[in-house]
Amino acid sequence: MKKAILSMAILGILFSANVSAQTETSGREKVYRATNTKVTELKHTKLKVNFDYQKEQMGGEEWLTASPYFYPTNQLILDAKGMLIHEVALDNNGKRSPLKYEYKDEILTISLDKTYQKNQEYTVYIKYTARPNEVKQKGSMAINDAKGLYFINAQGKDPDKPTQIWTQGETESSSAWFPTIDKPNQKTTQEIYMTVPDKYVTLSNGILKDSQKEANNLRTDHWVMDKRHATYLFFMGVGEYAIVKDKWKNIPVDYYIEKEYEPYAKQIYGNTPEMIEFFSKKMGYDYPWPKYAQISGRDYVSGAMENTTATLHGSDVLQKPGQLIDENKWEDVIAHELFHHWFGDLVTAESWSNLTVNESFADYSEYLWNEYKYGKDQADYRQMMNVNMYIHNPADFKKNLVRFNYDSREDVFDLVTYQKGGGILHMLRNYLGDDAFFAGMNDYLKTNEYQNAEAHQLRLSFEKVSGKDLNWFFNQWYFGSGNPKLNYTFTFEPVKKQVAVTINQSQEQMFEFPLAIDVYDNGKPKRYNVWVNAEAKNTFNFDVSKTPDLININADGILLADITETKTPEQNLMQFTNSKEFKSRYNALLDIKDQVGKNPSATKLLSAALRDPYFKTRIKALQLMDLSNPEQMKALGADVEKLASNDPRTLVQAAAIAALAKTKDKKYLPLFEKGISAVSNAVKGNSLSAVVMIDPSKANTLADKIDLEGASDELLGQLLPVIVKNKITSQMANITPLVAFYPFIKFQNPELGKSAEEGYNWIMSSDNLKATENITKIISHAKGEMGDNPQVKMMISQMLKDGLNKKMELLRQNPQNAASINRQIDAINKAIEDFK
Repeated sequence: MKKAILSMAILGILFSANVSAQTETSGREKVYRATNTKVTELKHTKLKVNFDYQKEQMGGEEWLTASPYFYPTNQLILDAKGMLIHEVALDNNGKRSPLKYEYKDEILTISLDKTYQKNQEYTVYIKYTARPNEVKQKGSMAINDAKGLYFINAQGKDPDKPTQIWTQGETESSSAWFPTIDKPNQKTTQEIYMTVPDKYVTLSNGILKDSQKEANNLRTDHWVMDKRHATYLFFMGVGEYAIVKDKWKNIPVDYYIEKEYEPYAKQIYGNTPEMIEFFSKKMGYDYPWPKYAQISGRDYVSGAMENTTATLHGSDVLQKPGQLIDENKWEDVIAHELFHHWFGDLVTAESWSNLTVNESFADYSEYLWNEYKYGKDQADYRQMMNVNMYIHNPADFKKNLVRFNYDSREDVFDLVTYQKGGGILHMLRNYLGDDAFFAGMNDYLKTNEYQNAEAHQLRLSFEKVSGKDLNWFFNQWYFGSGNPKLNYTFTFEPVKKQVAVTINQSQEQMFEFPLAIDVYDNGKPKRYNVWVNAEAKNTFNFDVSKTPDLININADGILLADITETKTPEQNLMQFTNSKEFKSRYNALLDIKDQVGKNPSATKLLSAALRDPYFKTRIKALQLMDLSNPEQMKALGADVEKLASNDPRTLVQAAAIAALAKTKDKKYLPLFEKGISAVSNAVKGNSLSAVVMIDPSKANTLADKIDLEGASDELLGQLLPVIVKNKITSQMANITPLVAFYPFIKFQNPELGKSAEEGYNWIMSSDNLKATENITKIISHAKGEMGDNPQVKMMISQMLKDGLNKKMELLRQNPQNAASINRQIDAINKAIEDFK
């Protein structure tokens, strides 16, 4: 699973010094979470289902074949949430014999007809009704709802939303739509007969064996998965989708996509076959399933989910050419979910405590794909951003990677399991070397295929292949918490011509690790690879001709650590100019942000960064400069003009346009006006802002030309002040992803937060149903991300109440619009109730 992260808004919640996030269960007494005891072994699950769109319920019949796992038993105990149970019987070749059962507290306990022995199979028949709206379990920070089965716009009341059905099983929600043993260490083959209106297509795990027309314009599709997989990976999807077909070798690769986006399906998903080929070769293990399909779901409760052979994406995957030409923002997620089909679906974590053996590998797959497809700088940038999310969230420092004492199983879907886990794998890869690392992954997959595994089995595979004992690594990184917090000092011995570099660890639990140190002598670096012992101080001596110009620790960027250091602009320029590794260059660039305009070396560094081969480095340099400063304009202006017109990356062009706009120089108007006609959303948006900055009278005419639906936070942030200041009503609904979180944005960016607050008040004082409902839905969706922080709840509740008061005043002034305004009032009231 890839978690949804509301980047700009949630950063304000997670990282604000005043509003620190907590998990929904923080403060409770922790309990040891043992792996589920296997009493029963599921063998095969056969389902026949139909859907009641009016009641938002599902009629189901199930034939569940099972046997005792080891010890004899005369009971079958199943999870079944929110259901009506109509019939339970033993099925013997079609002949049914009623069985006694008890259904209580979401557990279905069935008394079998006798005591069964290990490997002695039986089949139980269950007729039931699934009622997802009766499910009591709630969502979390990772998965914001947990009712398993979702009817989207089931009665077709929303003309702007398609009617869909989709399921979400992780963590333990499959039992909301079929009785099962809803634990990750249960695997079973499956088949599903889905009866749906003939106008809809269906998707499930495995392959479509048969499709039969039925009376009343219905159709029954028969999906079969003949390889065992975990019950939380079962999936159904129903809706009006176009199916764009692709393939890898002889395996179908299908893209189920809303028809409006059908022309762009190959732009969105088209790298999938190449990903399958790359991952298959990299691990020496071919994609193990009979097909691969991807589908999107409206109002999805997280980011994306790796249902076996049928990945479900949130609707953020849907992008148009204006977004895709800038950057396919969902490509990392596409790689992430695909990689789960080895790590997660083929070999599954035996317990949620060990979730990282699924998620850290999926996180690291994003690095592997970017490294292969776009180069090491791109991979390093993505991982740096991911690891920094963990490093800068102090609440995660004390969490073990493998966690046996969580409060809620949902709590392990966090920055430690994902982002820190991916960084740990990168360290392991570099310690073992590529050959041993990928051979270890291959051994792990082959040893545990179609089964479950835990972190110790991962360790054993890497030890088996490499011949190295890895307990030291796993004990501190997998079964421990935190990370090194480092600073360093150095002294030069002129007689010995040596420098003594002392590495200091300041965290409570000491770590041991390999470390790359670059020592700069006469302006040039020499690399030393040392071993740091688990001690507060480690000192290393290196030969030098004089006092070093610069010491750069963690020079290769491999170590997952929090490093405190101070460098002059001259040292940062030296580091940027001489470092081969992206992270050292980028960190040097970031380090001069307070010196830009004050120090010539900072300007020289910016100039060098404008020519960096990696586009994100060029963008950051453009963001740091201020061309309204004559000296910077003289030194950098010509290069920025070239980037604005000719850079191969549209995101760099856009950043260059934004940098030039600060000059407010009318000579750039033709460039900016031309940019408004570009395909790129980023170029369009920044060009529009630039034109309006010079000639505000053009705002209304030009803002309508840009499609902001689904736009990035960056683009929305650029255009929000223009839209709000000029009251561009046509874009009102599109600015809601930012204005819904204005209290938190104000902590991070007061100027943008002020515009967001004005935008919120504008919407709440207007009769705009779509914009108002967008705000309430966005806030509801983000509730799980916010945790159980009373201060956050109070801020959201007060914001909603203020909006409600404005809507009530609007109603008093416009009684003729009561129908629309009352719907908006109802939506706000419901959101207020959710935050009580």
